[in-house]
Amino acid sequence: MPRKLVVELIIMITQNFTISYETFDNIEELSETDQMLCNKAKDALTSSHSPYSKFKVGTAVLLTNDQVVLGSNQENVAYPSGLCAERVALFTIGSNYPNAVIKSMAITAQTANFKIENPVTSCGACLQVMAEYEQRQKLPIDVLFYCIDGKIIKVKGVKSLLPFGFVEDRLGG
Repeated sequence: MPRKLVVELIIMITQNFTISYETFDNIEELSETDQMLCNKAKDALTSSHSPYSKFKVGTAVLLTNDQVVLGSNQENVAYPSGLCAERVALFTIGSNYPNAVIKSMAITAQTANFKIENPVTSCGACLQVMAEYEQRQKLPIDVLFYCIDGKIIKVKGVKSLLPFGFVEDRLGG
């Protein structure tokens, strides 16, 4: 019986994406609005409930009507029942200002356990929530990652932080 030779041709395509962002050596290099937002994020640290991690996170979100909404991380002894600062602020906006449009947000962190030397970025769950707010409003959200007394990273649009974020338009929303 003759043998058949089966040859599979696999074509792999490699693609790349680039993330554009700005860096600043200190808060004085930012615009007045961005400085204000970073300082408000720092103010939000005071309401952090982080007795377990001792790692405070504060967020300030600027709406297009110039209102600023604050959020801070809220821990709970029943891990993982706590919530990150970004989601606290965004869900506050969703609950209290459902038609608000977000212009930008600043995130900062602080701990007495060690010196934070670089900007702290958002976790994946927060990035996904941020991306959905951006998609819903059909406008990019600028994000500032602010290291107190240090560098700042500014990203124009959440999509560049989470290029493969989960999006399924058929689910509604």
